[in-house]
Amino acid sequence: MGRRATTRRIGIADVALKAGVSHATVSRVMNGNFTVDATIAERVRAAATELNYQPNPVGRSLALGKTDTIGIVVPDLSNPTFQAILRGLSMAAAQDGYRVLIADSSEVSSEEAILAGEARRRCDGLVLCAPRMGDAELEELAPSLHPMVLINRTTTHASVPSLMVDYGQGIQELAGHLVGLGHTRLAFLAGPEGSASNALRLAGLEKFKAGHPEIDLHMLDGGSSFEAGHESADAVLASGATGILAFNDLVAMGLLSGLHERGIRVPGDVSITGFDDIPFARYTTPTLTTAAVPITELGQQAWHRMRDLIRHVPSDAANEGPTVFQPQLESRGSTGPAKA
Repeated sequence: MGRRATTRRIGIADVALKAGVSHATVSRVMNGNFTVDATIAERVRAAATELNYQPNPVGRSLALGKTDTIGIVVPDLSNPTFQAILRGLSMAAAQDGYRVLIADSSEVSSEEAILAGEARRRCDGLVLCAPRMGDAELEELAPSLHPMVLINRTTTHASVPSLMVDYGQGIQELAGHLVGLGHTRLAFLAGPEGSASNALRLAGLEKFKAGHPEIDLHMLDGGSSFEAGHESADAVLASGATGILAFNDLVAMGLLSGLHERGIRVPGDVSITGFDDIPFARYTTPTLTTAAVPITELGQQAWHRMRDLIRHVPSDAANEGPTVFQPQLESRGSTGPAKA
C-alpha cells in the first residue's frame, strides 16, 4: 500500500527560517508590534504570504493576552427579549472586531456562577444579563469577573457599569392605564421568584396600591414563558379580575391563548397587558398593550460600557450610578373599557 500523504501546518519557525529572523520577531510582526524595523517586518510578511502562513488564533490570544471575544450569560435564550439584547450587543461588538460567546443558565440560578466563571476565563470581559443569583453571591463574584457589565442588576462595586430598566414605573403606568379604562379588580401574574426585575415590578405595584386604595389587586403565580401564561388562565378567571398585568409579553400571549380556548373575549371580558414590546406583540390577536423597552439599545450600550472597560477609558457614567431606561406605554387592542 502506498504511504498516505500528510500536510504539515506551516508555523512560526518556518516563517522565521524563510525570513532569516528569530521566532520572536515573527511573533511581534504577526501581532502588529510596530517596534520592529519596517524593512524586517516587510520581509517577514512576504515570507508569511509565500508560505501561506495562518497564525494560530489560540496562540495569538495567549501572546496578546486578549481574545477579541466577550461573554454574555442570559437566564433564558428562548425569550425574545434576551435575543434582542444579544443582537444589539453582538452587532455593536462586531463593529469593533469583537465576537460574543453565549451561555444560557436556563433559569437555574445555581448554574450562573459556574457559567459566568467559565465564560470569563475564555473571554476579555463578561456581560451578566438579568442574573437570578442572590445579591450576596453577585457581590462576592463581581471582582473575579472584571471587566463586567450588568444588565438589570446592580452591585456596590464602582467598577461594574449597570444598565437598568425602570420596571417599577413601567408597571405603574400599565396599571394606571387599566384603571383609566374603568378596571377596579386587577391581577398581576408574577415572574420568576429570583428575578430582580420582578421584584422591581412588585415594588412598583405596592406604590400603586398605596395611591389607589380603592383598587383590588391580586398577586398570582406566573412565570416568564408562554406556557406559564397559558396555564394561568383558570387562576386568572377565578380571581375575578378584569384587568391583567402579565410579567412580560410571552406570559401575556400565553394567557391570551388560554382565555381564547375558554371562550373569554379580550378585551370584551378581560383586558391584558404585557411588558417589553417584543416584535410578536404587534401581531397577536388582538394586538398586545405593553410597556415598550429599548431592548436592542440595551445590548448596544452594554458593549459601549464593556469597550470602555477593556480599553481602560475613563467613563463618567460609572460614577453616576446605573444607566436607567424608561419604558413607554403602547396602548393596543388587548385592553378596553371594563364591562359596565
